[in-house]
Amino acid sequence: MRALAIVDGEHYAPVVRDALAELPYDFVAAVLVGGAEKLRGGDDYGVPLAGDVEGALRVHRPEVVVDLSDEPVLGPVERLALASRVLAAGVPYVGADFRLDPPERPPFDLPSIAVVGTGKRVGKTALTGHLARLLARERDVVVVAMGRGGPRRPEVVAVPPTVDALVELSRSGRHAASDHLETAALTGVVTVGCRRCGGGLAGAVAASNVAEGAALARERDPELVVFDGSGAALPPVAAGRTVVVVGGHQSPALAAGFLNTYRLLLADLVVVTMAEPGSGWEGVARAVAETVRPGTPVVATALRPRPISDVRGKAVAYFCTAPPAAHRTLAEELEEAHGAQVVHVSGNLARRDELTREVAALEAEVFLVELKAAAVDVVAEAALARGAEVVLAGNDVVPVPGDIDLDEILLELAKFAT
Repeated sequence: MRALAIVDGEHYAPVVRDALAELPYDFVAAVLVGGAEKLRGGDDYGVPLAGDVEGALRVHRPEVVVDLSDEPVLGPVERLALASRVLAAGVPYVGADFRLDPPERPPFDLPSIAVVGTGKRVGKTALTGHLARLLARERDVVVVAMGRGGPRRPEVVAVPPTVDALVELSRSGRHAASDHLETAALTGVVTVGCRRCGGGLAGAVAASNVAEGAALARERDPELVVFDGSGAALPPVAAGRTVVVVGGHQSPALAAGFLNTYRLLLADLVVVTMAEPGSGWEGVARAVAETVRPGTPVVATALRPRPISDVRGKAVAYFCTAPPAAHRTLAEELEEAHGAQVVHVSGNLARRDELTREVAALEAEVFLVELKAAAVDVVAEAALARGAEVVLAGNDVVPVPGDIDLDEILLELAKFAT
């Protein structure tokens, strides 16, 4: 196997040269990544020294990169940053006690856009819904969504599910708040629901039926397919373009570091969500902008609730996954933009026990709920039991004032999604 070695000057050159001869690879070049403690000048590693990793990958076309460096030249942070660059080139990265492989993403033969996230609860599904609604105005669009609670066999949802239909699904033992049901209910776009299990450090999945779901989407011969990731897991498909969603509430080190660097290097567009005043999102945006490929746009946005039915003049209890710091802003949006009388905001959809206690003590005309976590089996069931109305809520993705036009960039991205 043709290999590129990563070496440092902290190792004595003859030791590295002997290791290259002993290891079971055909080393075609090496890159010296730093350190000078044991370098004497004119050191011979037995293979050509390349000037940089990207150039070596391009010229020598190795099948694997073998890291023979160590602290202090490459610590964990630096090593994962380097690994991300190698994985983004489609090459495995191995060391003394680890191996990182680029996630398998077979090609897809229709125009497509993948929406992926740097973690759970970063607004990825909201962005998928925003993108699908935008593109469906002028195109025939199908969404392929995978989730940890998706169906055993991929299913096509061509009619937006009602609250009653979701409750029936939940009572049958299904996860009625799966991402594909959320997207179908909130966008009206045909959605194919898939499942996945496991998520690797670089976003690979251990098992999924997305390939079958992609085949179902292809059979409908749409003009464009949107592939929705799951948490930080990537759709196992090589889409024409990739949008990466980053939470403005994440730490900059997490959002742009570790193997999120790899995800960002795949991006044709990065959307920073939850960019609320005082949240520190600016540091996240800066870290992301310093990590992506040159020229990749980074757009800062906020999420704003959007009821799919009229709630004007009604006493509303709103259920979401947003942190308490955002609750006042969300309530104000519902009151000012939608005319609701907000009596309560809950961020406990993903905390089933707390949510159950909370809904038991609430009185409201309308239970307005994001379709996530325990939205159906706890919130909708409690509302129906007391005769309250259940209304589903989506999230509009709104650029922060003064930032570039998100929709314009998304439409431009779709033109080249082949």
